[in-house]
Amino acid sequence: MMVCPDGWRDYELLDTGDGMKLEKWGSSIVSRREPRVIWRKGNPSMWENQGDLAEQVISYKDLKFKLKQTIFGHTGVFPEQAVNWNWLGQQHAKSVLNLFAYTGGATMAAALAGAQVTHVDASKPAMTWAGENARLSGITNVRWIQDDAVKFVKREIKRGTKYDGIIMDPPRFGRGASGEVWKFEDDISKLAWECKELLSPTPQFFLINAYTADLSSVALGNLLSGVMEKEVEFGELGLKETSKGRILPAGIFARWSS
Repeated sequence: MMVCPDGWRDYELLDTGDGMKLEKWGSSIVSRREPRVIWRKGNPSMWENQGDLAEQVISYKDLKFKLKQTIFGHTGVFPEQAVNWNWLGQQHAKSVLNLFAYTGGATMAAALAGAQVTHVDASKPAMTWAGENARLSGITNVRWIQDDAVKFVKREIKRGTKYDGIIMDPPRFGRGASGEVWKFEDDISKLAWECKELLSPTPQFFLINAYTADLSSVALGNLLSGVMEKEVEFGELGLKETSKGRILPAGIFARWSS
């Protein structure tokens, strides 16, 4: 299943080609490297008006994001995630744990749906950015934890903490503050099973998002189905371009809800 968002007003994928993507972010038109794009540009003339990304605030429905370009080429927003934000807005969880939470899109979506969210990320700049986004969106029902996600989960298990919903968006590869190595294919299964111990007796949802190109959404679905002992929904997230209507694959997901 391929799912693309259709509710953006401040973002548009204009064209793709030759290892690049051309995007409209608010008032800016910029191009960024995209290794998934192995085809030619659909409309080369569209690329003539590109420039630099202006720092600005953009919105997706009630979510607000401070936009800026990092040295890695990120903008702080992954627009395909609007599919999951919509889904989170339909859930009814009182307490939610968001691991590898980055700049807080999923945190804010769950919080606006009424949950008390525990937002966990090891990066101080990402935590600061997420806090700015939450303030812009008028969100206060978040507990901010700067910590290694795996270590935090282990401590929460010992404390006996329970959550109604769990979100995780792990990187393909990473290193913790003490040199701990995270590799998605090696570590995601153990983490997912440990997170099951944190679910309340009446869990509401479990969402796993991933950006690794080496793994199928079917594999992610099989993992989550085993953890929850239920049927789950899984598939790819994509962005549909304006020029020719081609879809840029942007990630995989698996999710379960009660």
